[in-house]
Amino acid sequence: MKKTIFLATACLAVGLIQSCGNGANNNKEAQTDSAQQINEAVKPVDDKSSEFAVKAANGGLLEVAMGKLAQEKATNPRVKEFGNMMVNDHTKANDELKALATSKNITLPASLNPEDQKHIDELAKKSGKDFDKEYMKMMVDDHDHDVKAFEDASKDLTDADLKAFATNTLPTLKAHQDSATAIKDALK
Repeated sequence: MKKTIFLATACLAVGLIQSCGNGANNNKEAQTDSAQQINEAVKPVDDKSSEFAVKAANGGLLEVAMGKLAQEKATNPRVKEFGNMMVNDHTKANDELKALATSKNITLPASLNPEDQKHIDELAKKSGKDFDKEYMKMMVDDHDHDVKAFEDASKDLTDADLKAFATNTLPTLKAHQDSATAIKDALK
């Protein structure tokens, strides 16, 4: 009975949220925002844990999308390699997070939020060394933010499984941070 009520509530929430957006950007924004709204309404885990999951999922989607762009547009072999590493490592982490979220009934965004998509669109306009430098700058900034967020989550989250995910993912993010910084510095 509880599962039926839960599923009906989740379906109703998704339907209401999706019907609010009537344009492509509104739909993308609704998908990202709706994930957190659904989690707040349904309460699969505490707010801090579900917020971390949603932000981590969105960050993972961004890393994969930008990595694919780097695989296509980068001219420096190290930048191309880094993009490949982003696609592989973040796809793996995204899959782990999706499985964890599914087991806990946490709704994750299906696509990037509009702000992140805007960054990708702007980056896609660049080429050559300008692309390489901007991509690596974005990767350093993004990984600085991600490492901090995952460090905080590994200490502060109350959900043990999400806390373990943050803790286990952190060494990979730190390695990405170090590599991004080294490549960025070499491109100067």
